[in-house]
Amino acid sequence: MNVLIKSARIIDSNSKHHNTICDVFVKNGKIDKIAKNIKSCQESIANGTEIEYSAKNLHLSPGWFDLHANFGEPGYEQKETLESGSNAALKGGFTGVMLMPNTKPAIDNKSMIKFIQNSTKGNIIDIFPAANITKNGEGNDIVEMHDMCNAGCLAFTDDKNSMSRNEVLKIAMLYSKDCNALIMNYPNDNSIANDGYMHEGVTSTKLGLKGIPSLAEEMMIDRDLNLLEYTNSRFHLSYLSTEKSAKKVKDAKAKGLKITADVALHNLFLTDEAINNFDTRYKVMPALRTKDDNTALINALIDGTIDVISTDHTPQDEENKKIEFDNAANGIIGLETAFGLLGKHILPKIKLDIIIEKIAINPRKTLNLPKLKIQEGETANITLFNPDLEWEFKVTDIKSKSVNTPFIGEVLKGKALAVYNNGQFQKCE
Repeated sequence: MNVLIKSARIIDSNSKHHNTICDVFVKNGKIDKIAKNIKSCQESIANGTEIEYSAKNLHLSPGWFDLHANFGEPGYEQKETLESGSNAALKGGFTGVMLMPNTKPAIDNKSMIKFIQNSTKGNIIDIFPAANITKNGEGNDIVEMHDMCNAGCLAFTDDKNSMSRNEVLKIAMLYSKDCNALIMNYPNDNSIANDGYMHEGVTSTKLGLKGIPSLAEEMMIDRDLNLLEYTNSRFHLSYLSTEKSAKKVKDAKAKGLKITADVALHNLFLTDEAINNFDTRYKVMPALRTKDDNTALINALIDGTIDVISTDHTPQDEENKKIEFDNAANGIIGLETAFGLLGKHILPKIKLDIIIEKIAINPRKTLNLPKLKIQEGETANITLFNPDLEWEFKVTDIKSKSVNTPFIGEVLKGKALAVYNNGQFQKCE
């Protein structure tokens, strides 16, 4: 499918066309021409082989990529399937996602990697399965990393099951160097976290809920960085949530360690005070922290300490969410609302080109995927959006099978309009 995109402001710091308004003609999956005024071919439009697309305040960037998403399948199809998760990603303007291995069976062998790849082949959304570091994500026996790398696996993580055994993580880091894979860890020392339910502070004390101190994250980051320096490998810290965590990563980068990090979108603007009425929709992991932490994380995005903003899209069914706070599952769905929340809460503090860097350019760079560029001759992997469009998020906007989000009824700012990827064009409807 060929597409002529009219009068779009290009947001791509790697392109010579950055911040200019141009027409972009996409032909046979490639960016064929970028110019101030490209005439459409009416004959091609008439016979259905070409689309002309225009919109008010249209912006164009490399396709957005979410580094942390949960689609449930296989095993938890009642929460999300590969199809419904892909639809949620499309609605939010994402052309690629990395799936966390929170499935049953676990993604701990080559056949599971192939299952995800074969099930999503030909999709407009690129789906990359991350694999477990250890069998069943239990933290003990390392998976066959080389076989899984050869099958196309780019990253290994036990996701929210933080790696507690030092020697296992050390060996995984060493193995990852041989196949150039990325090891990712969520830093949370459970001996300190003690199975808490929310951030340890004034609000947790007031509510009488067991708290998770910031120290649980920060102590494990110290351990991870020591192992990283020892192994001289490549490492990614997932879901940073505290001010001191960001400072530790900044210092590690200054030392020259090969470290990258991400932050979940909701940890940039929500605080533990949102839980004042025991609303389980705000129960997430890592816990919502404080305003000072929010500010520090945003500053860490600006100065390059934190590389990526992820949605941490985590569908949960009602029976696991609409129950007493202690027993409720963690997580918020995030793909459909991501850019609207960024526009409302973060864009006033961070320039648009930096936001695009964190949700489009850096996620792929972190995974060593081919670099996307809005340039003639390059592969067309594109998100079209309006960063100023205000819209009310309604239940009908949810394409996920789950509705565990606190943002229904909220007016957001910024919306994805359409995507082009893998030779396909679709509106974000």
